[in-house]
Amino acid sequence: MDLRPSDGLSARRAVLALLGSAAVWTPALRAQGLANPWRIAFLAAGSAPQAGQFSTFDAVTAGLRQRGYLSLQTRAWFAEGRGDTLTALARQVLDWKPDLIVTNLTPATLAAQRATKTVPIVMAGSGDPVATGLVRSLSRPGGNVTGVAALGPELAAKSIELLRELRPNLRRLGVLANVSDSFTPAMLDAVTKAAALLALDLQVERVAAPAQYAAVFDGWRRDRVDALFVQPSLPGKPAADLALQYHLPACSFVRSFVEQGGLLAYANNLAEIARRVVDMVDRILRGAAPAELPVHQNTRFELIINRRTVAALRLEVPAGVLARATELLE
Repeated sequence: MDLRPSDGLSARRAVLALLGSAAVWTPALRAQGLANPWRIAFLAAGSAPQAGQFSTFDAVTAGLRQRGYLSLQTRAWFAEGRGDTLTALARQVLDWKPDLIVTNLTPATLAAQRATKTVPIVMAGSGDPVATGLVRSLSRPGGNVTGVAALGPELAAKSIELLRELRPNLRRLGVLANVSDSFTPAMLDAVTKAAALLALDLQVERVAAPAQYAAVFDGWRRDRVDALFVQPSLPGKPAADLALQYHLPACSFVRSFVEQGGLLAYANNLAEIARRVVDMVDRILRGAAPAELPVHQNTRFELIINRRTVAALRLEVPAGVLARATELLE
């Protein structure tokens, strides 16, 4: 798969392009369907976006409203990286009686699938849904789950490679891994292989909540860790803040981590994922069965770098990396 950054617009500009193709309804059916006060729930394993940050939830909602779903009702639940809360949150989602659930990250999709086998679930980025048991196959999901499969381990490895380009003397890499994320073993396998190719010594710490971060960073300072990688299903802002405090370059593979102060991320293009999710939600609300809607595999990526963090860490970004950057955040 081509892991080069997608060209394009910034995520915020790309949200405006979510209209997509026109729905094929008769005028009467279209008017009836668009007027229906559909309930769309959003369940995410990570943190709620802050003001000014890209929000998949907002992008999908905006895309559906642009298609004419003006009576749409939406509500979002965020686990804030606490995998142990997802089961309860999924129950809250179902108590709200949604017509469809949009999920973000594998743990949230698994929790929603465990909670219901009847309400349609559309993934807005889940890693390897076949291996995790979310769908039977990408071409014929076979249950109530479909959506967009997003790369994870591959992007984790690429992010670490780019981090090494910014920090050529990098020798010891700390890894913050989510102890409750079922996707963690696959991610750690990719990170371990990438570290071996780069001759890096790994210091892996499995954590459950940000309250554990400070002790981890203290240990990394004693062990002379040079930089760190943060798993996306963990809260990124506390890790990014501590990374700056300890003067450590930090990477992940989601754009929100860079928006929160992390150095860089090689990430799935969220605007493209949101556009695909809007297409699928629209088709399901018009009567398509999730079991018959093929899972889309994301093929657009972006390299995002935080300029302020670069300056704070007194780093120089190589010209080759700058040329590949899709977006430089201020």
